[in-house]
Amino acid sequence: MSETENKARNVDRNLALELVRVTEAAALAASSWVGKGDKNAADGAAVEAMRRAFDSVAIHGTVVIGEGEMDEAPMLFIGEKVGLYAKTGGGMLADIAVDPLEGTTLTAKGGPNAMAVVALANRGGFLHAPDVYMDKIAVGPGYPPGVIDLDRSPAENLAAMAKAKGVSIGELTVCMLDRDRHRDVIRDCRAAGARLMLIPDGDVFGVVACAQPETGVDLYLGSGGAPEGVLAAAALRCIGGQMQGRLMFEDDAQIVRAKEMGIDDPGKKYDMEDMASGDVMFAATGVTTGPMLRGVRLIPGGAITHSIVMRSKSGTVRYVEGHHNFKVKPI
Repeated sequence: MSETENKARNVDRNLALELVRVTEAAALAASSWVGKGDKNAADGAAVEAMRRAFDSVAIHGTVVIGEGEMDEAPMLFIGEKVGLYAKTGGGMLADIAVDPLEGTTLTAKGGPNAMAVVALANRGGFLHAPDVYMDKIAVGPGYPPGVIDLDRSPAENLAAMAKAKGVSIGELTVCMLDRDRHRDVIRDCRAAGARLMLIPDGDVFGVVACAQPETGVDLYLGSGGAPEGVLAAAALRCIGGQMQGRLMFEDDAQIVRAKEMGIDDPGKKYDMEDMASGDVMFAATGVTTGPMLRGVRLIPGGAITHSIVMRSKSGTVRYVEGHHNFKVKPI
């Protein structure tokens, strides 16, 4: 199959359940470390479980959004080949974005919203984002195009959203990471009259929450990891919404690294399609309970998992509750 033919080919919808199995495996492995204070052990368990689970997925995948470089094993590194056909060739060529455990500190402390996350697209579908910060803004579906813009002030974006939604700014909730670097943005949002949901970690959740009415989040603002930004864009492509991001570089070495990964314009403002294009699939399984997903629940002889899986082509969102029998299939 040529590269052109592969890009034109749709992602097999049957892969949806396979991706859920991958995130379930990582979530189950990480759940053994919830509340035990060792975020590295939790992350390592999730990584190894996810890597093994990929071995049965009928793809020839390349990790383009991962946790590090090849010499930083055991992480699922950028450039790593995964899938049933990774060694033999054949199968659908796919780009893979992973965060085996989003919220390592949350898991270690027993906090909410930790989850295992995977996204899949045809080859070339994801922005190859370096491991730097990204300035982000995102909203859920239902707003006119261009209602938000990364170059506007928080007050201007909130005013545009309030007008489009037909509410006051005081009825809007902004989600962002609780970080000192967001001090000015927090001040500006409060001065405009908006409510704030400050989260300790997990900005994939923060972005996706904009498209989940039960979370109460209207707008996501602030800087977080660029790889997580691509994962979040993949989810919004499937579920609906708008997102923009701009890479933030601390020094020239990071800019050089980005150019080596194909980033020609360091100051470019990316929209959602720039970060995740074509036929995209997204899956996540809760490790600890939050507004979007329930965490892993242990039961006698097994566990129950709660996952979400969605696909951009159909716009379908499915929640999957898995009942796992450890006597038949141990973690």
